[in-house]
Amino acid sequence: MSDSIPATREPSPDSPWRFCVAPMLDWTDRHYRYLARQLSRHARLYTEMVTTGALLHGDVERHLRFDESEHPVALQLGGSDPNALAEAARIGADWGYDEINLNVGCPSDRVQNGAFGACLMAEPGLVAECVAAMRAAVDVPVTVKSRIGIDHQETYEEFREFVDIVADQGGANVFLVHSRKAWLKGLSPKQNRDVPPLRPEFATRLKRERPNLTVVLNGGLTTVASMQAGLGEVDGVMVGRAAYQNVGLLAEIDAALFDGNQPTDRLAALQAYRDYAAAELARGTRLPTLIKPILTLFQGRPGARAYRRHLSEQAPRRPDDASVIDEAIALLR
Repeated sequence: MSDSIPATREPSPDSPWRFCVAPMLDWTDRHYRYLARQLSRHARLYTEMVTTGALLHGDVERHLRFDESEHPVALQLGGSDPNALAEAARIGADWGYDEINLNVGCPSDRVQNGAFGACLMAEPGLVAECVAAMRAAVDVPVTVKSRIGIDHQETYEEFREFVDIVADQGGANVFLVHSRKAWLKGLSPKQNRDVPPLRPEFATRLKRERPNLTVVLNGGLTTVASMQAGLGEVDGVMVGRAAYQNVGLLAEIDAALFDGNQPTDRLAALQAYRDYAAAELARGTRLPTLIKPILTLFQGRPGARAYRRHLSEQAPRRPDDASVIDEAIALLR
């Protein structure tokens, strides 16, 4: 690819990746995603990472079941064997997922021991092979979520070389860029979310130099203003921790980044989620699992502390009783 830098163009407001909620282990399960969809019609949602082994040898329904309202929803896969990834991608597409995403960013010991996740940043040829196999197996987009480097990879040029190989040899054209590098030795996964400095200029420069690629910026985007600023330079933004530490933030997204209408009514979204929770209780899901996504929905609003305390205290005591949510709502009023 040429190293020339064309003038920045305005990203299309119609990009399917304009606003994304990042895949987050232990957070972006189907219950969280159902709530997220009530708060934003336009957000692109991602599953927790699912390993190829879990799909090829485990309980597929437990990992892949989702509500039809979640669309557009993407399945993130973890693995490094092209054949296994191709088969797992095929299963995901058959289940109706709108996108298959390859994890090239997770730095956990478990992922490193399995030789996938962020350690694949050191093997762009293998990543390209994996992407090519997945693309041959499915008709939906196959995307890559990466870091900007690992360990002693410091330069933008090293990152761009990784992208170029995966794009040219693997056919990938959508890159979700977590703008921190990962230290595979010496830092925990939690530290890897904070300690390496943010380098968003890697993603924005990549978009300038590779305008035919779709580039999504992830990392450090905690406010609507920061997302709007990012969208001036890349095709999309992806929000991680801010979307569960203050899930009510998603109620602002459609108005701010899409149609310009009023923010979503959080109480109406919660009422819809309450009905969903009642149905899930009837299927055997326990209330403590179901309240996790809604705890921060009214953060900073009157009654939020009493609401959250009631949910946290009562759900374990009455794990089959949806009226706990009704009582929490009453505390808001």
